[in-house]
Amino acid sequence: MPAFIPDWPTLAAFSAAAIVLAITPGPDMTLFVSRTLSQGRAAGFACMFGAYAGVAIHTSMVALGLSALIVAAPAAFTALKVAGAAYLVWLAVDAIRRGSSLTVETEKRQAPHVGASFLTGIGINLLNPKIILFFMTFLPQFVATGDPAAAGKFFFLGAMFIVIAIPITSAMVLAAGWMSETLRKRPVVTRTIDWLMAGVFSAFAVKILLTEGR
Repeated sequence: MPAFIPDWPTLAAFSAAAIVLAITPGPDMTLFVSRTLSQGRAAGFACMFGAYAGVAIHTSMVALGLSALIVAAPAAFTALKVAGAAYLVWLAVDAIRRGSSLTVETEKRQAPHVGASFLTGIGINLLNPKIILFFMTFLPQFVATGDPAAAGKFFFLGAMFIVIAIPITSAMVLAAGWMSETLRKRPVVTRTIDWLMAGVFSAFAVKILLTEGR
């Protein structure tokens, strides 16, 4: 297996986490669904691919920045991972306390603006500080301190996240009307997702705290 590809247990854990993240309601999902309902599926897909372009940019920033940190200052990278564990615990608690956010407004039907929707998708992703912090703390959980192939692994995992998430979010765009009604009328669905997300974040926080103690 090439050095930039993590081992199978890491890939399995990352895949499970990526699936939970993809189905979790948030700003990106709100944008996809709202734009689909107001301008049609073409605009919804444009927003979706714009957001994933933002994910690719975030991944590149993490790969180039954190991989350099691994080489230059492994101790600093370890400290970042521990801080990331604390951030993941905070996200888990926040998911339980406040719940997921899907605020789909009923808008008058508009003509599709595919180019503008793509740029909106990039913007909502790149300008969201929570997403920046999340990528800085989430991806490092799957790369060992001092790994010489860290940059390649960051890029691989970022691409893997996009590959896993696209079919899930595409289904959401295709079923936007049904999904928005279901999540609004059946809060138990979103609460189940909240607990899943909290469990995943907590598990990775515990994992890193135990690993760094070795």
